[in-house]
Amino acid sequence: MKNRLVLSILLLAGLVPLSGCSSMLERSYLVVSPHAEHPVTADDSNVLQAETYQDLVNDVLYFVNQGMETGVIRLTNYPRDVESDLNNACLEVAKDAPLGAYAVDYIEHDCTRVVKYYESTIHITYRRTLEQIQSIKNVTGSSAIRQVLQEQLSLFSPEVVLQVAYFTEDEAHISHLIQQAYYDAPAVAFGMPEYTVTLYPKESGQERIVEILLTYPAPAEQLRQKSQSLLRQADLLADALGELSGAQGGRAVHALLRQQVEDAPEGATSTAYNALVEHQADSEGMALAFQLLCDRTGLESRVVQGMKNGMPHFWNVLTLTSGQYAHVDASDEEVLLLSDTALEALGYTWDQDEMPPCL
Repeated sequence: MKNRLVLSILLLAGLVPLSGCSSMLERSYLVVSPHAEHPVTADDSNVLQAETYQDLVNDVLYFVNQGMETGVIRLTNYPRDVESDLNNACLEVAKDAPLGAYAVDYIEHDCTRVVKYYESTIHITYRRTLEQIQSIKNVTGSSAIRQVLQEQLSLFSPEVVLQVAYFTEDEAHISHLIQQAYYDAPAVAFGMPEYTVTLYPKESGQERIVEILLTYPAPAEQLRQKSQSLLRQADLLADALGELSGAQGGRAVHALLRQQVEDAPEGATSTAYNALVEHQADSEGMALAFQLLCDRTGLESRVVQGMKNGMPHFWNVLTLTSGQYAHVDASDEEVLLLSDTALEALGYTWDQDEMPPCL
């Protein structure tokens, strides 16, 4: 009996390592051994998971956001046609997603079955650089677009790319905002830059990439030096005027410009630099100079693009107090602190939806 018990224990002891080895081999085959063509590690940031079609789209779009040329998606428990969904997801990102439509040339993929899941390698070819992708600015609404445009025009940036949420406008609306932003920044307004506006995707969408390419009338460094000279002169004049407010301030700036600047034909001298440094300007140059001096002395005003007796003309709407405004035309001795009605009587017309009423 004792001998039988010893024999049973020895047999059991001999079976334990064999059972463990079998279990270890099974785990190695199912979990540890990587596929030869697609090595995957648990902490590989290039490997994403997908269980639905939307997961696939989001994963491919993530690769594009990161500017990755290659990434791996592991499809687990995937209930649909893998190859068809991969084709559609890659096409959707490249053609319909705003960032893909802007940045991607084409997307390719291959797919391999690895035991219990599929593994797809995504190959992306770009027509934009990683720097361009990372420089895209996210904005919502026209005011934010206009603010970013003003900042970029002040830097003489040749390219502005915006990702706009809830976008329902068109290229013409963006063009209008570019023009508004130009007149918001008189210290760097040395001639309206030529520009092109392209939307991605082109057809429609609530979210769009807006690409704006700008060509300025002179090299950026030359314009920066010119801006510095203009600001020095504007600050000298602003120091002489002191801090201003309301109607009294409007009269002071108007009088200074009438004294300092000689009127010039329209279209020849249309910048604040022409007015304050060269002392000769048309109505556009005078309006920009008035705007710049208002900015430097604490006054609030806006440049108006309109018509006078059927010809293009520029002037300003000045804020007198909260909710009270008046028209000022620095190119005309008599047009000072006028109401809408008084200005219309002199042959001025403008888009009154763009400006607050002057009563």
